[in-house]
Parts: sequence; C-alpha cells; structure tokens
Amino acid sequence: MENEELISIAEKAMKNAYAPYSKFKVGAAVLCDDGSVYGGCNIENSSYGATMCAERTAIFKAVSEGKRKLKKIAIVSVTNDVTYPCGMCRQVMNEFMPDGCVIMKEKSGRIIEIKVSDLLPHAFLL
Repeated sequence: MENEELISIAEKAMKNAYAPYSKFKVGAAVLCDDGSVYGGCNIENSSYGATMCAERTAIFKAVSEGKRKLKKIAIVSVTNDVTYPCGMCRQVMNEFMPDGCVIMKEKSGRIIEIKVSDLLPHAFLL
C-alpha cells in the first residue's frame, strides 16, 4: 500500500474524532503485515487522562482483531501539517511495530517517513 493511500484512510478516520475540548482532531491508519488496515481517531474525555489518541485507537483496533505485526502508521491532524505521536503512542508503537515506520504529511504535501526506533530510541523493554 502506498503512503498516500494510508494517509487518505487516516484523513477519513479523523472525521470521526471526538475533540470537543481541544478542537484538535487527529486520525491514524495502521497497516498490518497481512495488508489489512485499521483506522482510528482521537476520543477526548472531560477527564483528560481518559482521552485516547488516534494512533492507539488504530493500533488497539488491529490488536483486538488478532493482528500483532504492524508495518506502518499514518498520522494526520486538522492542522494539515506534521503531527508527531505522543510518548505513550510511541511506546505502544514500539510494542507492536518496533521495525515499523510513521508516515506524516507536511503542509507542502511532502510525505515524511520516520522509523519508530528513531522516534523512541531508548524504548522501555522487558
């Protein structure tokens, strides 16, 4: 699957974001090693700690369907610019896609691809 197609799926997922507090809508789409794709959006809660990021929503949807090997994840936001994953999402990515890549798009349209290991070089491991 091309990165542009994965970004398009993330953009569609972003439309379902529930962000009444921050107004910062985010979408993500994760590509599994078998070619299946799962989208996710951020879901806020008035108790901010209960908020779920789009990246973890997409990853957890895949994992809940039995997927354990993820290849890459696209992330988009209402800013139409690069939106990096938070620390918790980076750690979850390291769990299920340590050799994977994060795909993001700049306002200019240029696509950036970064390895998960470069985003979280000293990941927590057991």
